[in-house]
Amino acid sequence: MNSPKIPLDTDGHIHTKYCHHATGEMEEYVVQAIAIGLKEIIFLEHMEAGVTYCEPTWLTDDDFDVYFREGNELREKYKDKIVVSLGVEVGYSPSHKDELLERLAKRKWQRIGISYHFMPCTHTQQHINLVSSKEENRNSIARIGCEQTIINYLSTLTEAVQVLPGTVLCHLDAALRFQPGFQLDHTYHELIITLLKAVKKKEMALEVNTSGFPIRGIPFPAPFIIKEALTLKIPLLPGSDAHKPEDVGRNFDLLPEYLANILINS
Repeated sequence: MNSPKIPLDTDGHIHTKYCHHATGEMEEYVVQAIAIGLKEIIFLEHMEAGVTYCEPTWLTDDDFDVYFREGNELREKYKDKIVVSLGVEVGYSPSHKDELLERLAKRKWQRIGISYHFMPCTHTQQHINLVSSKEENRNSIARIGCEQTIINYLSTLTEAVQVLPGTVLCHLDAALRFQPGFQLDHTYHELIITLLKAVKKKEMALEVNTSGFPIRGIPFPAPFIIKEALTLKIPLLPGSDAHKPEDVGRNFDLLPEYLANILINS
């Protein structure tokens, strides 16, 4: 059974305690990656700008200073066992794109992941966290409407890909994942194709995010999106979206058969 090429010896989406919603020391993630036989681990920590939210789930510039200092120390310490790379998952904010571009330009990133977590809400003074399971976020989305929210999400992601110097698009269909009854399906096919064509034009990759397995039984994004990406010859990169050390490389073993089945059913 043939499977699309995907580098399963690299976990390209790892968070740290510095984002305020992950646990464990950076070194614990590295040690775990070595223990399961990975050749590279890529920390992909959150950057946001202009977001008003009840709790910070991203790093400040001072946090990034510490993140880089510790990461570089780990890279040197474990250089004979694994490659330790430092990246960023930048959440796009159209109103603060210049600030994001300036902050990105200040550092040398091994990977720049693009996502869109926080959408402005006209009903409140705060942003809505589109990937949150919290009741207040789900209620705000329901008030606006899932269709309007997801159209905004996909359109904004397309703009983000066009504007930012990204290398990979993260967990494409993870938004509204906790919204009862909602599914990002073929209804939004045209918007998804527009987004994927922007990814292709920028020579970016598409992340296959295995955090979807415990949440919904399949990774992010859905099979029809991966199929479209393969048709466009967009590279696939795996990421666990680890928020604790034991998450590193989770469910990577399921990907070869899963991706092969997508080809079989195409």
